Amino acid sequence: MADSTSSSSSDSSSHNNVSTSSSLRDLSHSALELVHWKEPKKSAVAFGLSLLVLVSVATLSVISVVSYLLLTCLCITITFRVYKSVIQAVQKSDEGHPFRSLLDRDISLSSETVRQLADQSLAHLNWFSNQTRRLLLVEDLVDSLKLAAVMWLMTYIGSIFNGVTILILADVIFFTTPLIYQKKKTQIDHFMEVIRCRVEATLQK
Repeated sequence: MADSTSSSSSDSSSHNNVSTSSSLRDLSHSALELVHWKEPKKSAVAFGLSLLVLVSVATLSVISVVSYLLLTCLCITITFRVYKSVIQAVQKSDEGHPFRSLLDRDISLSSETVRQLADQSLAHLNWFSNQTRRLLLVEDLVDSLKLAAVMWLMTYIGSIFNGVTILILADVIFFTTPLIYQKKKTQIDHFMEVIRCRVEATLQK
């Protein structure tokens, strides 16, 4: 009896792990589809909204941006709900709540999902803390000098751009680079090969 209970619990935990990993894979796959413009309408909406939010944060405070976003969302949903209610009253139909399918959808996180995300975050945090200690305490002189050179360059970048501007540029590059590469793949590959050959020749000299 105990063996069957333990086997059932192990089966359920393995099923949860499989579902969690599959959901993470689906999420990463959806993100890649957005970046590679597999569905242009969704990619355009995601790119436009992300760029709009970042530009808004650059000009307004974060509290104002969040408030405006929630207010806009509420205006849209309330207007749509009232519109559907009026249509149902005029047509004397009984379609119910227009957002019923979304309200009935389960969006709660399971304990296994939270635990797996926490484990992954902890692994990345431990790696980051170990690397930081190794570089700052000069375990390897060359690596520490590389970090110093990067930080020195970042001071110049920081004097030209602020953090939000860098995020805006990263967002633009994130959505445009794959699209440009798909259209100009041959030319870009040839150009990168020429640069690689020149760098290798320079290093050999």
